[in-house]
Amino acid sequence: MTTTNQGHRLRVGVIGCGHWGKNYVRVLASSAGVELVAVADPAADKLASVRRTWPGVATFTDHRELIASAGCEAVVVATIASTHHAVASAALEAGLHALVEKPFTLTVRDASALIRKAERRRLTLMVAHTFLYNPSVRRIQALLREGVAGDIYYLKARRTHLGLIREDVNAIWDLAPHDISMFLHLLGETPRRIQAVGRSVLKRGREDAAFINLEFPSGIIGSVVVSWADANKERCLDIVGSKARIAFDDLNTLEPVRLFYKGVGPGESLDSNFGEFKYLVRDGDIVSPKIDVQEPLKILCDDFVGAIRDHRQPVSDARLGRDVVAVLARIDAALRRS
Repeated sequence: MTTTNQGHRLRVGVIGCGHWGKNYVRVLASSAGVELVAVADPAADKLASVRRTWPGVATFTDHRELIASAGCEAVVVATIASTHHAVASAALEAGLHALVEKPFTLTVRDASALIRKAERRRLTLMVAHTFLYNPSVRRIQALLREGVAGDIYYLKARRTHLGLIREDVNAIWDLAPHDISMFLHLLGETPRRIQAVGRSVLKRGREDAAFINLEFPSGIIGSVVVSWADANKERCLDIVGSKARIAFDDLNTLEPVRLFYKGVGPGESLDSNFGEFKYLVRDGDIVSPKIDVQEPLKILCDDFVGAIRDHRQPVSDARLGRDVVAVLARIDAALRRS
């Protein structure tokens, strides 16, 4: 197990320098308290780009060489989803803390095995559910704690775009972890019932679009739509409550969060025999709260480093990652039934 102190710069390596991994390289290379020491990727052109920009960073075509010889204390695993378990397992066995991209693993069994391995070695194991570090989502969480929305009726999320199309997982495992992680984080519960339908519109044998319904023990329901084949790019979350609707649009840089103080709820009973109620409809203001401009990935990486340094659990810990994987597996099972 590696240890750090307040003045120590954590020596970190990044495994996987592709579409998203290159962002870890950029963020960690400029992070206080971090020394980016190595990057591994099988693509020579990606490694050449790293060497040009950060000439002091060692590069490897094989992640096993990085783990064995780069002198890292922690690694980021940003490889394709189907390799997460094997790469993270090798890092933990070598005594390295690990931050694993979403989805954590492709089975609950593999997720549990990684958690046990990290706990035995007293290592920090974290899953990169980036939206939990989005300042807008953090503000929404605070608003829910304050009761701004009232009683939550339901949540609905839409995450659509044309590509990037993964070859090892379907659109659900690629896109839905963002929304599932937000649902679990904001509500503090996991669904008791799941329904899902999907379609492989690109004829690859994997679902490219899916409609998912979730029912939580509290009675709150949730809906998630994901698609790789929709020309209208969306990253939206709506939370509908008795007092207000909270709308989050991640693509809206000016007003990412809006509060609609409009709602409907039961009023006094009109007829005690038949249970008829007069419903109270509120029509109020639309408010856009101020949101601090911060890069979620930078906040996430800071939480990873802080969790290692302070020996605490990060916000997006491995157990939450496993809960998300469990929900995704249940969605897959619901797809097979449908």
